[in-house]
Amino acid sequence: MSKVDVIDILKKSDALLEGHFLLSSGKHSNRYVQCAKVLRFPEYAEKVLRTVVEQIKDLNIDLVVGPAMGGVIVSYELGRQLGKETVFTERKDGEMQLRRGFEVKKGAKIIIAEDVVTTGKSTIETKKALEELGGEVIGVACIANRTNDDIGMPIYSAIKLEIQVHDANNCPLCKEGKIELVKPGSREFK
Repeated sequence: MSKVDVIDILKKSDALLEGHFLLSSGKHSNRYVQCAKVLRFPEYAEKVLRTVVEQIKDLNIDLVVGPAMGGVIVSYELGRQLGKETVFTERKDGEMQLRRGFEVKKGAKIIIAEDVVTTGKSTIETKKALEELGGEVIGVACIANRTNDDIGMPIYSAIKLEIQVHDANNCPLCKEGKIELVKPGSREFK
């Protein structure tokens, strides 16, 4: 599947949003990727994530772990296509944890599954939690890679998106004052 095909699926499912968005980092953006809109259609999830599976299928993966919320369905679909066990982490008391009786075997090779990687905050927190349990994180697999920085592990994505991000005090959309600022996503601010 080409970059154009992934963009087409994002648009068809209303997952690529245009507007004025407050990101969990506190920064502002003119575009936002809401992958939950793609994942509501199993056939789109399968097609988009098949491109990621092609990139990671030869890695020695024992376990696929998705940080809740965005990584839960992504980890399931990747695990389904790879024939691997999938679990998820979630926040408790502000800290990413493996719960619900899920386990990581010592030395297990783990791929973290995300919907979108922007700053890598959830991914890095998840990696830390898994490594503390004895797992070895070998990378992150995602639908959309929005990072501009190295997050300390390989990123395998269906698409790399370049989206403008601005500091809140230097946002051209705020200065124009024409488009209301909205906060999409699920992460709470501290």
